[in-house]
Amino acid sequence: MTVRALGVALGAWGLATALSAPPLLAADPCTDPANAAKANDALAKARAKNYAAADAGANAVLGACLTHPVANQAMGQSLVAQKKYDAAIARLTTALGAKPDLAYAYLWRGYAYYYKKQPDKMVGDFQTFLRLAPTAPEASTVKQLLASLNR
Repeated sequence: MTVRALGVALGAWGLATALSAPPLLAADPCTDPANAAKANDALAKARAKNYAAADAGANAVLGACLTHPVANQAMGQSLVAQKKYDAAIARLTTALGAKPDLAYAYLWRGYAYYYKKQPDKMVGDFQTFLRLAPTAPEASTVKQLLASLNR
């Protein structure tokens, strides 16, 4: 092969390489719409008190994205119901770290603190819940709990 033929061959290879499509990047599992749907489903199951299904759905999302806010909220709510308060607080704190406006994450973390008899932490979470969701169905119960501390 002559030098000229080698140059043409290398030039063609370089052009073909430059024109080929770059490799596709994997979708971010934390923003993947499929994971969002699974997390919302897990949250709905937790609200319906189907905790085994909520845990399974949340774990499927958390396996791909440990900081997914809705999956952590679903898992946290389920853990409060299972009286696993420290684990619930950790999950709900992770949810709030990723998305600080999740009203119900504050509600459930407040309940975890309530059951752990930590009213100082409970009050802050309940107040934030009321600020974010003043017309939520749970607001009157939260207000009663807060009022009972002042007696």
